[in-house]
Amino acid sequence: MQIKQLMLALLLLIPSAAWAQYQGTERPVTDTALVISLDDALKIALSENTSVKVADMEIQRQKYAQKGAYGALFPQISASGMYSYAIQKQKVFFGSDDNNGSGSSGGGMASMMAGLMDPIMYYIEQLYVATGTPFIPYVPEPSEETTTSSSDPIEMGRRNQVQFGISASMPLVNLQLWESLRITGDQVELAVEKARESRLGTVASVKQAYFAVLMAKASYEVYNAVFENAAHNLKLTESRYHVQKASEMDLARAKSTYAAAIPNVYNAENSIRLGLWQLKAVMGLDLDRAIDVQGRLSDYTGHMFYDINEAEEATLDRNSQMQQLAIQAETLARQIRMQQYAYVPTLNMQLSYNYYTQSDKFNLSQWKWLPSSTMVFSLTIPIFSGGQRYHTIRQTRVQADELDLQRKNTERQLRIGIRQSLSTMETAMRTYDAASAALKSAEKAYDIASKSYEVGKTTFTDLNNTELTLTQTRLQQVQAIYNFVIAKAGLEQTLGYDFTEEK
Repeated sequence: MQIKQLMLALLLLIPSAAWAQYQGTERPVTDTALVISLDDALKIALSENTSVKVADMEIQRQKYAQKGAYGALFPQISASGMYSYAIQKQKVFFGSDDNNGSGSSGGGMASMMAGLMDPIMYYIEQLYVATGTPFIPYVPEPSEETTTSSSDPIEMGRRNQVQFGISASMPLVNLQLWESLRITGDQVELAVEKARESRLGTVASVKQAYFAVLMAKASYEVYNAVFENAAHNLKLTESRYHVQKASEMDLARAKSTYAAAIPNVYNAENSIRLGLWQLKAVMGLDLDRAIDVQGRLSDYTGHMFYDINEAEEATLDRNSQMQQLAIQAETLARQIRMQQYAYVPTLNMQLSYNYYTQSDKFNLSQWKWLPSSTMVFSLTIPIFSGGQRYHTIRQTRVQADELDLQRKNTERQLRIGIRQSLSTMETAMRTYDAASAALKSAEKAYDIASKSYEVGKTTFTDLNNTELTLTQTRLQQVQAIYNFVIAKAGLEQTLGYDFTEEK
């Protein structure tokens, strides 16, 4: 008998300690918290989320790259300057290696000049013969200077040489360059589509986090109602036990039911706190910022009327992954054309204007500057590259075929994802309808069991069974709503719908 009294005292102490601990628990939401709606959360996330900011910066980077690539179409102008000092001047030779520079057999410059003068001398001799005057050609006597000048080296140039100039060059006909500029445009378009994908992912993440908080709040309401019912039933059982209308077993069950209801409330509160942290993380807010979400999960029951047949006919034209694959396919096609243009000749133009001077003395005031300018048109005709261009084109075509297979597989996986989302939504709608119908019966059964227990017509076990059924039905109802809105958010992300367009 003493053991039973001791156990009964412990059972009486457990609910009191648990209730005191529960009353001292900090609530996850305070009155000073910033209350935001779903649209507010999405707007904040699209302006503060890190991935969205990085995607926008990537667009800007690609635009700068595109503008830089277009600079190749304009003249490339550069200036240059040069100074050189000849430590030893360059020397050249005129004539042959033979010291005899007077004979025609000597070769070199002397023989070349003699060959040029022979026809002239013959013409002059014929003029003298026609007039009857004898012609005596002049033959200079060889000297030491003339015999050695043909084989001695001669210095060229001056010791100081300075040159300044400006040059400009630009392509006139270059099909490869023009096609590469179109590829940079595709890269900008791809960056824009990736940014759109980042926004769609952010919207889906915010919705999931937002609905998770609403789900945690709905679960908290259910478990808190269970806790309040357990507290009420415990007081009722204690009063009936004192007047000997309830057994000791009923009192023990009431206390254990009350004690078991408290951890569920704790877990629900912790789920709200964790959900708010996750929501602030995807929104890009400070984790210490106190926020709260607006509305209840039951407010989205009106969204559960969805035409499944119409959704099955939706296309993937706006899906971000398919859009990116299409842009990549177009880029590969342009790369193939650009590589084929490697067989086409290119025409470039270059214009240069220079000032230069030479002097043996480093006296700037006496230097004579001479201008020079050139205009060059260069035509490059590719003839043979060892098959390099051909194999490069084949390689890019294989890459295009791989991308096409990847596109088909991605489309197949997206179709499966759409069907899974629609199946989940349909199941959630049916579950919600069944749970709503069952909830009315469960609430009525619990009211009857509660009143019957108060007058002593039913046992505490019957009351617990009806309350367990009521709790499960409530959880099934809110879980159905949560499953539907989560699946709908995933479907909208797959179809490429923005949150501003779904309205």
